[in-house]
Amino acid sequence: MDRVRRATIALLGVTLLWGGTFIWMQQSLDAAAAALPNVPENDIVVFFVMMRFMLAALVLVAVLPRARAGLANSEVWKGGAWLGLIVWGGFLLQMLGLTDVTPAVSAFLTSLYVVFTALIGVALGRQKLTGFAILGVLLATFGAGWISGPPQLNFGIGEWLTVGCAFLFGAHIIVTDRVTKIVDPIEVTATMIVTVAALSTVVYLIVAFDTLGDVMGLMSDFDFLFPLLCCAILGSLIALLVLNMYQKEVTPVRAAILYALEPVWAMLGSLLLGLEGDVTFWLPVGAAALLVGNLVVEYEQVTGGSESN
Repeated sequence: MDRVRRATIALLGVTLLWGGTFIWMQQSLDAAAAALPNVPENDIVVFFVMMRFMLAALVLVAVLPRARAGLANSEVWKGGAWLGLIVWGGFLLQMLGLTDVTPAVSAFLTSLYVVFTALIGVALGRQKLTGFAILGVLLATFGAGWISGPPQLNFGIGEWLTVGCAFLFGAHIIVTDRVTKIVDPIEVTATMIVTVAALSTVVYLIVAFDTLGDVMGLMSDFDFLFPLLCCAILGSLIALLVLNMYQKEVTPVRAAILYALEPVWAMLGSLLLGLEGDVTFWLPVGAAALLVGNLVVEYEQVTGGSESN
């Protein structure tokens, strides 16, 4: 199996884990709402994100000696801090946007990171786009955004915050492609996750410190803790580690379109668990658009490609 195919399979696994985080997050929020009905949901969300990355950082550093080595390397910290800042900013803007927009609108606008990845790459002179590549990008964006049905767009602050989130996620793909070709991917994963954990902690202490005594009790609630651990270990630690190790083997646009499969797995998982209701016309349409978009870009690469790493 060649490196590109191995990397493609690995990154598909990342999207599967990320799809699961939607379900685990919802399960934790439901458990928290039942246990602490008087605590604002936003406070619980900020606490969840903080603990998710804090636990991921602790486990990674404890288990992998190479990760610990990265914490003592200034060059690794430089790349990891930039990646962590971008990831954290994306999460923050997405979370703030969700207070004003529906999940369907958020999913559609977030999926624009596929377009932003291509545009940033072109602006930096790192790749060229042909008609095939543009078609693949547009199909993937449509598929990811419309898999739950047509989003009802009405541009306000929430929509613009989510567009900003999509831009940062696109920038993260481009920066990951560059950083992981310069420094060790395991080492940079450690510094990146520690950066996100530190920034998340600062935000929590600023905006929700008065609820700390209440929400810490959730750490002894299995219904909250188990999904949190799944997000921390699988959705953050393993997913980001695999991403940093393998994304450098494929082009940034190819990686972005692969990541756009995330809502497909989230939707299928929700359907299997009875969290979504009935299957709609848009599920197969969105999934098919994503699949065709991937095949178009794959064809572009196999026949000579228009992108360059």
